Amino acid sequence: MLGYAPLNSGGSLGCSIVVDSRLCKGCGICVELCPARALELSKELSPSGYRNPVQTGKCVGCRTCEMFCPDFAIAVVCNGKGSA
Repeated sequence: MLGYAPLNSGGSLGCSIVVDSRLCKGCGICVELCPARALELSKELSPSGYRNPVQTGKCVGCRTCEMFCPDFAIAVVCNGKGSA
């Protein structure tokens, strides 16, 4: 996946949240909707000038962030496999 970088290893499912910093506009929808509170907006700006989400907790693999991202900038990868 071009432009995607894993944020951190996730919870017991082995899930990681990956963000394409070229697409992310730092809207925070993923942060607000995450039921596991696994994300927060970075304190630092991306090269694009936005505060991208960073994984701070264990991802449970629900993919809520992925489904609601208006910019298609976020993906959840569990055990090395992305969404279908």
